[in-house]
Order: sequence, then C-alpha cells, then structure tokens
Amino acid sequence: MYEAFYNLSGMPFQLTPDSRFFFGSRGHSKAIAHLNYGLAQGEGFIIITGEVGAGKTTLVEWLRSQMDPGAYTIARVNTTQVSEHDLFRLAMAGFGIGDEGLGKAALLQRFEGVLNAHLQAGRRCLLIVDEAQNLSLAALEELRMLSNVTVEGGASLQTILLGQPQFRRMLASPNLDQLRQRVLTSYHLGPLSQEETRAYIEHRLHAVGWVDDPHLDDDAFEAVFHQTGGIPRRINRLCSRVLLYGVLEEAHRITAEIVDNTASELAQDLEGSRADWTNGQDPTAQDPAALPHMTDPQLTAMSADLLTRVEALEHQMARREQVFRRLTQMLGVQG
Repeated sequence: MYEAFYNLSGMPFQLTPDSRFFFGSRGHSKAIAHLNYGLAQGEGFIIITGEVGAGKTTLVEWLRSQMDPGAYTIARVNTTQVSEHDLFRLAMAGFGIGDEGLGKAALLQRFEGVLNAHLQAGRRCLLIVDEAQNLSLAALEELRMLSNVTVEGGASLQTILLGQPQFRRMLASPNLDQLRQRVLTSYHLGPLSQEETRAYIEHRLHAVGWVDDPHLDDDAFEAVFHQTGGIPRRINRLCSRVLLYGVLEEAHRITAEIVDNTASELAQDLEGSRADWTNGQDPTAQDPAALPHMTDPQLTAMSADLLTRVEALEHQMARREQVFRRLTQMLGVQG
C-alpha cells in the first residue's frame, strides 16, 4: 500500500531474494570475486557463509543472472534437512534425472550420461546447495562422492555450498578431511557497515523510482543500522514497516524516532519480549498457592508488570485497528 502513497513503482524492501535489488557492498564484492575465482577453476567446492539474512542467496541469484545460460546447467537444492539418500535424489532431480524406482547405481549411470551430454554441448554443470549447515556429515560425504564423477578424465560437476556460520565449524570435522581438500575457495559474508546500510537503503529505494519522498533524516539511517546490525534481511523487514508507519501517519519525513518506535513495535509483534520466556514458560507466572505468601513489594511489582503488559497489548490492538482502517480507506479509493 505504501507504493501508491509514495509514488513508488514497486516494493523496495521485499524479503524474497531478487537479483534486481543486488547491492555490491564491500563484502559482497569480495564474495563475488571468490565465486568468480572458484568458477574459473571448473571443479571442486566453493563455500559462502554468513549470518541469517546476510544476503547469501541474493548474491548467488545475482551471479546466476550474470551467467551465460548457454554455458551452464544449474541445479539447486534448498531443502537440506534430509538424509544423504534423499539429498542424492534431490540433486539428480535438479539435473532432470527422474527416480523411477531405480537404484543408486542406475541413477549414477544416468547422471554420468547427463554430465557427458552437457559437456559435449559446451555447458558446465553447477550444483548450488543452500542452508548447508543443516546437512549431515553423511550428506556432505554424498556431495563429495558426486564431485568424484568424471567425464573424459576431467571434473564434470562443481558445487557451491551456502550456509550459516556454524557450517564452518562443521567443516572442521576430521570426518570431512577429504571434502576440505576439494574446497577451492571460501568466504564469510559479514554485515553492512553504517555507511553501506545507508547506501543499501537508498539503492533499493532508487530502484523503484524514489525521489526523496519520503525524506529520510541522517539520524534515521543511523537508527536503522543500530536496530538491525547491518543485516540486509533485517533492514528490509524494518524499512518495510517504517514505510507502512509513514503511510499511517501520513508522514513524508522519516525520523530516527519513527524508526525506533517502529522497531519496538516490530519486536513486540513478531518476537515478543524474549526475556519473558524461558523454556516455553512465562517466568512471571505465579503459583496461586504462593500468592498469599508474597510480600507487598513483590505484589506491587507483579501488578505493575501486569499493567505494563496490558497497556502494551492495548497499544498493539489500537495500532492494528489503525492499520486496518487505513487499508480499508486506501483499497476503497483504489477500487
């Protein structure tokens, strides 16, 4: 809804990875250099790690958009909480090889045939595996075994592994020594700096026709950085809600106060107060039998805490009603 209010041609902060919004930060540019180096070798494994939402998937999607489609055949595996047997079949399916109840040996023969056909056509086969930190050691070993498949005496498959930071610790396992020996290059993608966070926000806004409406104060950019730690997905989520806030308040200027208030509301709506919960239980919940034995200060503190919670819930409900009314009005006008 905020696209119409601010005369934007699209949603600049959608969470779905989109190569059109790729932003070449210093870290992303280094990651691309590592990817290009690895791809130039034509074999082995390339590893890119980073925090959740750091932009690993967007990075690879952008790289794919730059590749000559006639030079590469790309298969992708996104579901990694599977057994090594299922991972093998997912990889086969990615290259168009149906299961059809065949055994592993028969599927491998078909795989070699497919790899050879692509090689003869001048295409290289690339397997991209996302969320690699969820793979078991057995599944990683399965990927290594696939990398052993050769055609005409040369490597025929290259693999890019994308994972969260813990994947780097997994790779240190003594059981993965042979896989580590096949890693050509690896890079850890860190968060954006404060300056890059501002440039990232402006880049995405300009991509949808932004002409300084809304205007973002300098301290608003700083607030976004401090609230998100420079993680792109967190920036997208917060900025999308900030623009919605701007529509509700009919604001054409975004201040640090608006950013901070929106971040607070977002935390309450989507995360709640994490400190209130331990092992799935509310630590403030009291045993009714214990209430008569509580001191006056304890009862006062408990009452104040409950009052704060009720006020927070009432505030959230009021905001949601405001959003609903505003949406109804705008949809009515557009209709």
